[in-house]
Amino acid sequence: MSQLPLQTWIKEGYTAIPVMLLKYYKKLNLTETESMLLIQLHAFIDKGNLFPTPDQIADRMTLTSSECLKIIQKLVKKNLLEINEGEEEIKTEHYSLEPLWNCILTVAGQEQFQETVEQTMAMQTDLYSMFEQEFGRPLSPLECETLAMWIDQDDHSPEIVKAALREAVISEKLNFRYIDRILFEWKKKGIKSPEDAKKQGEQFRKPKPQTEKPHEPAPFYNWLEN
Repeated sequence: MSQLPLQTWIKEGYTAIPVMLLKYYKKLNLTETESMLLIQLHAFIDKGNLFPTPDQIADRMTLTSSECLKIIQKLVKKNLLEINEGEEEIKTEHYSLEPLWNCILTVAGQEQFQETVEQTMAMQTDLYSMFEQEFGRPLSPLECETLAMWIDQDDHSPEIVKAALREAVISEKLNFRYIDRILFEWKKKGIKSPEDAKKQGEQFRKPKPQTEKPHEPAPFYNWLEN
């Protein structure tokens, strides 16, 4: 059996299949057969054939023309495929995969939003646990309310609240008023990341030169008085 020359392969060209389709077709409740038909449609459109016939599609699949037509009708009914009319004088029709791409983006967006919500909830739960661990007791309702206020009203991230807690622990001033003052100062100075907060705390805890006060211990920055 003779083999086709490589030039034939190159001449046929390539079709870029969106990874998002491969990643999300299952979540759109598409079967492998439906997905392959959509990929074939995408390839036809990509090559300039905007309205391939069921026979042309069936030639590339293990389906009959009738089966291809039924799947196309089903995809149109599921709002994943559109058949639009052209604007030319002679009436033409073409397939549009735009509804499919929009559905994928919607599902991906919902998934990302859900992940963000779950991560935020996990971080807030972790935040409460961290406070209780450092205080060595369950938080009071008022303290829980204060924690929620820092996140929801003052718009502090859980990471920056944890950083403020660490700063209070290091400064041996473990109380909510002191932590609130730290957060207030950081917000005023535009400090939003734990890294910047750490640098700020280290800067204030730097020991003074020995020539000034050689026998004093390294001072802690008093957030309530500065």
